[in-house]
Parts: sequence; structure tokens; C-alpha cells
Amino acid sequence: MIKNPKDILEQWMQSVNSGNVEKLLSLYDKDAVLIPTFSNRLLNTPDKLRNYFEKLAGREDLSIALHEKTLIQQELQNQIFSLSGIYNWRFAVDGELLNFEARFSYVIDLSKPNPILHHHSSQIPRML
Repeated sequence: MIKNPKDILEQWMQSVNSGNVEKLLSLYDKDAVLIPTFSNRLLNTPDKLRNYFEKLAGREDLSIALHEKTLIQQELQNQIFSLSGIYNWRFAVDGELLNFEARFSYVIDLSKPNPILHHHSSQIPRML
């Protein structure tokens, strides 16, 4: 059993970077909610999450990297944690490699075999 919520985030990023959709999906609880970076839909079923991540994994040169200094971890209850921070998506669009900075938050229950209960990720808007 994983004891550190950051390990879940690292597994999640490794799964994105390797294109391992099955491993990625295995991190999400069956009732998880994903508010994704690159969709205007709320995803709340395993099939919706699969469709989103399969489409995303098809992006050329897809990768993600954490801005380590931004990571905030909070224990909400015994074994339930919130993780927040900023990561950088990278993939090719029309042959050009682009970066998309995004803020994220997770609710993770380490007592569950599929620990991600909630995940919100949104591109960082321009400043006013």
C-alpha cells in the first residue's frame, strides 16, 4: 500500500509520460470526478475518463512535468489528502511543440486501491 500522496502524483505523471492509459486509469476510483485540462466536460465515469485519456495519449510528443516548488500537500482526514500545484503539459500541435501550464488539485484516499477521488486541472489564465 502506498503511504505517500506524492507517490500517486508521480505514478500519474509517469503513466502520462509513458502513454500507459491502463495504469493511469487504475489510479482513479470508480466514482472519481475529473475536471480535465483540455475539455469543457466534467468526467465522472470510467468510460468518460478512458475516452479522454486515450485521446490525450494520442498527442504527439506528450509529456508532463511538475513544478516541484509549487506542490502543496494537506492532510484532510486520516489517509485522505489534497495535493495542489502547477504542472506543465507539453505536446505537438500541427508539428509545433507547445507548452501548457496548468494548475491542479487532487483529493486522494490512500486507503483505497484506486486512490484518486477527485482531480481538477485547468490551464493557467492570463493575468488581468
